[in-house]
Amino acid sequence: MITLNTRRWLYGATVGLVAITMTGHMASAQQASSSQAKQATFNKDVMPILQRACQNCHRPGSIAPMSLLTYKDARPWAKSIQNKVANREMPPWFIDKTIGVQKFKGDPSLSDEEIGTIVSWVAAGAPEGRPADLPPAATFDDLNKWHIGKPDLIVPLPVEWKVPVAAPDQWPDLYTDSGLKEDRYIKSIEFKPGSSAGFRVIHHAHNYLLPPESDNDADPLNSSGEETLNEYAVGKGGDIFPAGTGRLMKAGSRIHFNLHYHAVGEEISDRGELGIVFYPKGEVPTHILHTVNMGNMQTDLDIPANGVTRTDGYYHFDSPVKIASFQPHMHDRGKRECIEAIYPSNQREMLNCATFNFGWALIYNYAEDAAPILPAGSFLHIINWHDNTASNKGNPDPRNWVGSGNRTIDEMSFAWVNYYDLSKDEYDKEVAVRRAARTKGSTQNQ
Repeated sequence: MITLNTRRWLYGATVGLVAITMTGHMASAQQASSSQAKQATFNKDVMPILQRACQNCHRPGSIAPMSLLTYKDARPWAKSIQNKVANREMPPWFIDKTIGVQKFKGDPSLSDEEIGTIVSWVAAGAPEGRPADLPPAATFDDLNKWHIGKPDLIVPLPVEWKVPVAAPDQWPDLYTDSGLKEDRYIKSIEFKPGSSAGFRVIHHAHNYLLPPESDNDADPLNSSGEETLNEYAVGKGGDIFPAGTGRLMKAGSRIHFNLHYHAVGEEISDRGELGIVFYPKGEVPTHILHTVNMGNMQTDLDIPANGVTRTDGYYHFDSPVKIASFQPHMHDRGKRECIEAIYPSNQREMLNCATFNFGWALIYNYAEDAAPILPAGSFLHIINWHDNTASNKGNPDPRNWVGSGNRTIDEMSFAWVNYYDLSKDEYDKEVAVRRAARTKGSTQNQ
């Protein structure tokens, strides 16, 4: 068993194979303050930050609990805003900034300078500033927007699913034709609830591709030829495949939706949708992207009451690979996940650690020039922590032992990982490129 005080620091150091993963380190927000930040006002300095990173959720009718559109809206929450951003709880992005790779697609997190600006604004009494400094009002995304852009194909659930006011958790398996008339390669994919109310009752959706020759949908545990497309969980956007990677979807394919609904005290109906963006007709990507559930400890979870527990899982790669993304998956007691590379030489390198937040099941899509590449024979080591104590605010009851299960009050422990295979030549070339970039960067910094 491991304590909360020590678990954060277990993996603070890496082997340092930056030619492969190009790791980074950032200074603390408290050190980022400048004389300009110390004189920050809401209208000139804070409002642009809120517009970029906060207001799309913090506005009337959106998912956040309060609006931050105006000074009048934000002023009562000034100290709360300071605490949330200084602790990097908001905006939702839970990568540990002191460990491993720091370049990701779609990273919404605040810079140290932005955090310093908000901290100093609050410390100065949260002044409003001059009206003339206020930027124009921001425009916002549709709450039901597609994070992958406009899909080429949208496949809705075959039925609208009704979740009663009160009921046990439900796990329907639904099948439908995709409507695809010709073979195409998938470029990106996303599942989302069909309405804003649907976000409240869908815990997750596992989406599978059934090739046209497969006719076994009577038993979801034994469907022949199924391939994982993606997994949606609360707060997730889309799976954006790296350039030159894709997944074949044959004409006449069907979709298997495995969903998890839970009642929230109000009757809600929803019809979720799967959106797919394809490569242009006739274009074949260089690599096939794989989505795999890695480090799964589902049969061995043993989480005592009033304790913090660590689990370890492993996945072996027979060929060189490039990791495109990872997505931690736990439930209410999930606290933190780290992914570590174990190389054939038995050297180890911590690739990333992320705090787990059950309300935001984020996928971390690596920037392509920083995505980890591992040689043949490597393992990916998935390390998860579950906090079953009263200090975990999301814990239903710390007095109870917790084991594996599909219900939200049970637990899970794994990572969804997107990766693709590299040839030996591709691997060697990419390592050489990264070593050259590292050498150039070191020379410029001298």
